[in-house]
Amino acid sequence: MTTNTNLQPEALRALASARRSITLYGALTATALGAVVVVAATGHTVNTFMWVRAVLLPVIAYVLLRITASATGGSRRAFDRVSTLAVIMPIAIIGVDLIPGVCPPWYAVTQTLCMLPVIRVAFLTRGTALKAAFPKAG
Repeated sequence: MTTNTNLQPEALRALASARRSITLYGALTATALGAVVVVAATGHTVNTFMWVRAVLLPVIAYVLLRITASATGGSRRAFDRVSTLAVIMPIAIIGVDLIPGVCPPWYAVTQTLCMLPVIRVAFLTRGTALKAAFPKAG
């Protein structure tokens, strides 16, 4: 991973924190996938929604890590993507889980816990260091 020497140390630290949070998100979603596998293997009901989400979220963690690496390299576009996804994802994930009948409560709680590191990224990308490193155009 190459870093842009134009980014201040504070911005690089904030992006490193974001990267660690996304790595934690990936570990949590992999654990959630494991839970779905165990629940299904023990004969309990696991619906298609749970399977699809459980498989996709760890993949999204990898994509987020790649995008964050590009932001660390100075890409404004990558930074905007991480910043936007860090706000949209928790709202979408938690919001859908709150729809009655979509998933069991234990799964909704698990998914909410998985979103906590992403919420941290949302705050990090709106902090002063990263606002200064990636100012809005215009």
